[in-house]
Amino acid sequence: MEKDKKLILYDVILVVLSLYVALLLRLDFRIPIEYMEFFKLSIIPAIIITLFFNKIFHLYDSIWKYASIEELMSIIYSISLSNVVILMYSYFINYRLLETRYIRFPYGVHIIFWLLSVVSLGGTRFLYRVVDEVNTDKNSDKKKKKLLIIGAGDAAALLIKEIKKSNNLNYDIVGLIDDDLHKRGKHISGAKVIGGRESIVGICEERGVEEIILAIPSADVWTKRSIINICKNTNAKLKTLPGIYEIIDSKVSMNKIRDVNIEDLLGREEVKLNSDNINKYIKDKTILVTGGGGSIGSELCRQISRFNPKKLLILDIYENNAYDLQMELNYNHPNLNKEVIIASIRDEKRLSDVFEKYKPDVVFHAAAHKHVPLMEDNPVEAIKNNIIGTYNVVKCSHEFGVEKFVQISTDKAVNPTNVMGATKRFCEIIIQAFDTISNTEYVAVRFGNVLGSNGSVIPLFKKQIAHGGPVTVTHPEINRYFMTIPEAAQLVIQAGAMAHGGEIFVLDMGEPVKIADLAKDLIRLSGYQPDVDIKIEYTGLRPGEKLYEELLMNEIALTSTDHDKIYIEKPADNSIEFVEKSINEFREVIYKDKEEIFKLIQKKVPTYTRKIN
Repeated sequence: MEKDKKLILYDVILVVLSLYVALLLRLDFRIPIEYMEFFKLSIIPAIIITLFFNKIFHLYDSIWKYASIEELMSIIYSISLSNVVILMYSYFINYRLLETRYIRFPYGVHIIFWLLSVVSLGGTRFLYRVVDEVNTDKNSDKKKKKLLIIGAGDAAALLIKEIKKSNNLNYDIVGLIDDDLHKRGKHISGAKVIGGRESIVGICEERGVEEIILAIPSADVWTKRSIINICKNTNAKLKTLPGIYEIIDSKVSMNKIRDVNIEDLLGREEVKLNSDNINKYIKDKTILVTGGGGSIGSELCRQISRFNPKKLLILDIYENNAYDLQMELNYNHPNLNKEVIIASIRDEKRLSDVFEKYKPDVVFHAAAHKHVPLMEDNPVEAIKNNIIGTYNVVKCSHEFGVEKFVQISTDKAVNPTNVMGATKRFCEIIIQAFDTISNTEYVAVRFGNVLGSNGSVIPLFKKQIAHGGPVTVTHPEINRYFMTIPEAAQLVIQAGAMAHGGEIFVLDMGEPVKIADLAKDLIRLSGYQPDVDIKIEYTGLRPGEKLYEELLMNEIALTSTDHDKIYIEKPADNSIEFVEKSINEFREVIYKDKEEIFKLIQKKVPTYTRKIN
């Protein structure tokens, strides 16, 4: 408020001075008495008119330390309109008050007055910004981080502007990187384009760059991946803007910048879905997702919500995750008809009541125990949940006329060497057996590890890095297939649309990734050097763990589909009699010795080989 009063006072003084100097300049510094009299008559009206239009154009409401071209245009509009009205006033006063003596300012006075007013009133305000920036630089006691920006386009220009106007962003912009040769040596808001991607490592070393921001939101996956791989070889912390499709309001700001993560580095392309096929079996249908609060289950619910189901049923035994998902869907899809059901798939009676009440049309079965070492120590729970629980859901789907049942499987079900993988393989046997006797279309979708899911290595590595290490890897040669959670969920939904019953869909996981390389990349992306700042320790393979995972039972049985990332494997049929007999045996064995459990699993899943490390 105090600053506003000062601005008004300055404006009063500057208007008077500008009008007086305009007269001096136009009349060669000799002002006749009659013009001086007219000047005195015009001072008060000129002040009132100018202040009135300044108020109209918010020249006393703006925060001038952020002044830009918009504020300059407001000053020009205000002064221009003020001059027009003052010119009209000069004719009015001549006609009414000075009828005997016709005196007015020469037109040149108005032109000079306009120029001086724009310069003086505008200059005063922009001086605020200059003084504020100088004071900010003087008062900043934090050491500025040396920043390199990748990209010299619109996104970079907006980021530079925000960095320069913010008191909280202590960055010293070293320069910009762009592969466009025509931009080399050019400047954006004072920041110079100093090279292409080939210069990144050298510039970071020479100038001590501490942070890199990728400001190329419209770049394709492979371009980003290539640049990130180069940036990995520096000591700088790496951050990025999300893809342009993620910036909904088309505005770039510092709060949209995030750390580069391993998903950016793996660089998988966005999944293309056939929405028509998906709509046919999800739109206006009642959809049940078991394990709906888990990593895959919750993402399935998010993706399904986009296809306007009649009702979405989220079933989970763990209420906290289910509640969080419910709140998220309430916010993002307020019109979605949904219900959270807290229940265990082990409880056959409870499941039967759920199916009878809601009559689901489609079931996505994502509920399972999935931690390999824990299930090695607790095989009873793996059988109860993964085998008997799945059997309960499959049986209810058959009895209550579900149209389509999609089982979430895993690459660990292929030639399993652990209890978790073996139980998931038996789940595939269950759904194929039921498909032979039921009107329900039963299918399984098999894929590898999911980045960022509960219990995956990525969150563990991030925690270990945050604590200063060490990062623990079981074996230097161990590798795994990876995909993102949204990608996995979308492909599961797409595979469901292709199902006719009995298939095992195998998702294209790309190339396997060494876990040790993954750990090193995460350390580098966090701004540290592997085995220098953060140590990597090899702890040895855990019980039941393979060096390499397989996605197929039999490559010869693999056939392609209309989707380039989905394949079908259709092994030999399994009888319902075999499944029913096996379930009874599993129900009995859970009360016996562990060794008896392992023997029965091996008998029922012939491809299972128990591995003792």
